[in-house]
Amino acid sequence: MASGFLFGCGIAASMIDLFIFHLGLQWHHFYDLSTTQVALTADGFFHAFGWFITIWGLFLLADVRRRTEVVWKRWTGAVIAGVGFFQLFDGVVDHKVLRIHQVRYGVDLLPYDIAWIGSAVLLLMIGVLILWRTRPTGVTD
Repeated sequence: MASGFLFGCGIAASMIDLFIFHLGLQWHHFYDLSTTQVALTADGFFHAFGWFITIWGLFLLADVRRRTEVVWKRWTGAVIAGVGFFQLFDGVVDHKVLRIHQVRYGVDLLPYDIAWIGSAVLLLMIGVLILWRTRPTGVTD
């Protein structure tokens, strides 16, 4: 489960958030409270961290595969939960508590916050549901 969770967090950070919102749409950077140069440098560190945890998750997966059979549905649930967790953490902590960046600037944030946090909660719930439904037999709630 840890490998899937880390892989999901890394995919959310490096692929979804960075590639789509930072680079593609250019709606925000990881740290928007300074100059563009600082923001781009922060994006670089964020990108490195995202890929680090993605690769860490893959190394853990390789180790699990070496020792035992992987239950792919369960691993997929952990990946989805990881994506949802990261997006929820980013939406609540980075956007609202620390306010180091917002989803987008110059617009009414409420619809964007609802979409960002709502989709994160939905993904997290789907991942947890898959994990719960694929738990090993004999494990109780």
